[in-house]
Amino acid sequence: MFSKIIQQDKITKVESLIDKADKAVIVTHVSPDGDAIGSSLGLYHYLTDSGIETTVIVPNEFPYFLKWVKGAKDILIYEKYPEFAHKLIDETDLIFCLDFNVLSRIKWVGEAVKNSNAKKVLVDHHPFPDDFCDVTISHPEISSTSELVFRLICRMGDYESISRQGAEAIYMGMMTDTGAFTYNSNSADIYFIITQLLSKGIDKDKIYSNVYHNYTADRYRMMGYMLSEKMKIYDEYGCAVVWLSEDEQKSFHSQKGDTEGFANLPLNIKGITFAAFFREEENMVKISFRSQGSFPTNEFASRCYNGGGHLNASGGEYYGKLEDALSIFENALPDFAQLLIDNKNNLNKK
Repeated sequence: MFSKIIQQDKITKVESLIDKADKAVIVTHVSPDGDAIGSSLGLYHYLTDSGIETTVIVPNEFPYFLKWVKGAKDILIYEKYPEFAHKLIDETDLIFCLDFNVLSRIKWVGEAVKNSNAKKVLVDHHPFPDDFCDVTISHPEISSTSELVFRLICRMGDYESISRQGAEAIYMGMMTDTGAFTYNSNSADIYFIITQLLSKGIDKDKIYSNVYHNYTADRYRMMGYMLSEKMKIYDEYGCAVVWLSEDEQKSFHSQKGDTEGFANLPLNIKGITFAAFFREEENMVKISFRSQGSFPTNEFASRCYNGGGHLNASGGEYYGKLEDALSIFENALPDFAQLLIDNKNNLNKK
C-alpha cells in the first residue's frame, strides 16, 4: 500500500464534484510532454468510463511519439479549434487542471479557464501553485502528475475502475517524467504503483518501445550534430550546455518533440552534473535545465530566466536572441560556482 499523502478533505471534495458533473474538461500545459498527456488521458479514461462526457484540451500540438496512447486522437488542440474549445469550457461542469501550477502555463486557454463558472480542480507536482482552483492537490515531492492521478483515483476507492488503457497512460506519464525511472524515482511507492498498473495488463516494455523507439532518423542526425558542433563544457563547474538555432532545427526537418531529452544528454558525460539545453523558436528561446545531486536547477532558472520547476529538472524562456540567452547562462555560472563545485565533489565521493 502506498502512503496517503493527499488530504482526505480534498479527496472528499473531488468525489463530490465528480458525482455532480455531467461534463468535464481536462486541460494541461503548452507543449505537452509525456506526463501531461499521460495524466490527462489516465483521468480521461476514468471519467468517461464513469459516464461523464469528457474532453482533453491542450494549447498546442504534442509529440508524435505520444499519439499511440488510447484516446490521444480525441484530444482537442486549442490552436486549431479555439472557438470549439471555448464552447466546451463554457458549457462544462468541471475542469481538471493537470501538470501546471499557474494559468500562464496554458497560454491562450488560461483566460477561458479563469472566466469559466465551472468548478476547478488542480492536480500537479510543480512548486508554488497559484490559487485559481476550488481544490488544489499540489505535491512537488511526487515524481509526476500521472502518479498523483493514480493516487487520487485509488483514494476515491476506484482502483478497480481503472481500465488497461487508463493504466497505460498513467504508466507512460510516470515513465517519461522520471527518464524511464532513472531520476526522481527512489520512492518505494512508485514501484508499488507500477505493480498495481501491471496488474491491469499493461505491457511496460511495449510502452517503453512506443515512446523511445519511435523517433525519426533526422532526429538522431540532429542530435549528433548538436553534440558534435553545439556543445560547450565547463569542466571547472561540472557543467555543459548544448543549443540549436531555429534554422538548424529546420535543416533537420525537426518535428514537435524531436528535441525531447536533449537536456539530459550531457549528464551522461563523466564529471558533468549540471546541463542546459537552449532551443531557439520564433521570437524566443526555450531553455531546459537538468542536474544530478543537489544542484538546484530551479533556482538557476528562476534567477536567470524567470523560470522554475524542480530541483533536478526545470526550465525557462528568454525573449531575445539565442546568443544573448547563452551569454546570460555563461555569465551566471560564477555566481553558482560554489554550489556547482560542492555538488560535483559530493557526487565524486559516492
